[in-house]
Amino acid sequence: MQRAASLLCGLIFGLGLLISGMTQPAKVLGFLDVLGYWDPTLAFVMAAALITSGTGYALARWKKHPLLAPRFIWPIKTKIDRPLIVGSILFGIGWGLVGLCPGPAIENLASLSPRVIVFVFAMIAGTILKDRAKGRVPSATAIENAALARSDG
Repeated sequence: MQRAASLLCGLIFGLGLLISGMTQPAKVLGFLDVLGYWDPTLAFVMAAALITSGTGYALARWKKHPLLAPRFIWPIKTKIDRPLIVGSILFGIGWGLVGLCPGPAIENLASLSPRVIVFVFAMIAGTILKDRAKGRVPSATAIENAALARSDG
């Protein structure tokens, strides 16, 4: 059931990106062009996402356990630190240069555009380089155990 729910959520997310036009780099770059021909539509997409996720988190906090899992896995990192700041800057530079972020980039792979393929490979390479520079990559089990420990406390 968890995989089916994940697939359904991914399809809804992808459909939302497609319908809203956020898979079009020109639309995203238009939002980032605040001194030129600014396109505010991405702000509406972001606002809708914040309202939806905020409401979902608020409702989930009232429940004792999730519908399709034994326990909630809440985010455990809450500090603003150097890796977050550096990662945000790099993400913003990539987004501003190309007009794509990971979700729309993966969705745009279906277009077989060489530009998108290069972007996704660069994104994967950046992730691998970051993991190697960090020295170790925590396993999904370690992350989950840490999150579970926090949800119990």
